[in-house]
Amino acid sequence: MNHLDQLESQSIYLLREAYHLFPRLCLLWSMGKDSNVLLWLTKKAFIGRVPYPLVHIDTTYEFPEMLEFRSWAQAHHEFDLIVKINEEARQGLGAYSESIGYETHDPMRVTHELKTVALQQFMKEQNFEALITGIRRDEDATRAKERYFSPRKNNFEWDYKNQPPEFWNQGTVKLAPGEHVRVQPLLDWTEVDIWRYIEREKIPIPDMYFSREGKRYRSLGCWPITKPVESSASTIDEIIEELLQTKTSERAGRAQDHQERYAMQKLRAKGFL
Repeated sequence: MNHLDQLESQSIYLLREAYHLFPRLCLLWSMGKDSNVLLWLTKKAFIGRVPYPLVHIDTTYEFPEMLEFRSWAQAHHEFDLIVKINEEARQGLGAYSESIGYETHDPMRVTHELKTVALQQFMKEQNFEALITGIRRDEDATRAKERYFSPRKNNFEWDYKNQPPEFWNQGTVKLAPGEHVRVQPLLDWTEVDIWRYIEREKIPIPDMYFSREGKRYRSLGCWPITKPVESSASTIDEIIEELLQTKTSERAGRAQDHQERYAMQKLRAKGFL
């Protein structure tokens, strides 16, 4: 069994454990490379089917190409898709005295309201016990503190200073009312692992990851705050070679991560993905 086989096996084990432990389970799907690897692993774990719904937290600032990919992927993979938008924040209704958007607010505020709060609303509406996410430890120092089964309090806060132990891959499953667990099957994967697996398995991904006119997107988010990197990599082999040489962080093009010191840690502590 090679390295990719070992990663695949562990991820499939975690997906099956989550499905067994949590009757109310869904997969957070951003349409990016990691999310599509998770979708692929799900179909492997459950013999070609997707037994839980996929959830897209739509900020209304998605790249048009990503929305096209969303429609194509749902028809191609045949899964149930739930799209959630914080309509009150976008329209300035309810608790909001004005519309929240990148045109008028800083990236930290917009990210919190349109992603974190939208997810909180979704959880209250749907009453899910567990969310499968595609985060990896190598993406960010804060994400490196995560567990495979990572509990969130009823106010969505993450106590990263007091993480539960995980012996023999046994995760936390006891929940108080309103709490939920984040299931993280890709924690041990690296960015290069993801690309090597996509290449091996021929997993469909958005074309924005490949170079156009000397630039490509390494990480995909909202279009006003997501910038491409200089790159001539137009194939997966070229992307892998580029990653083996670069010292630029994967999320260097995501503005909300750099709005202030410890921005990602603050966002995640409040429930960000």
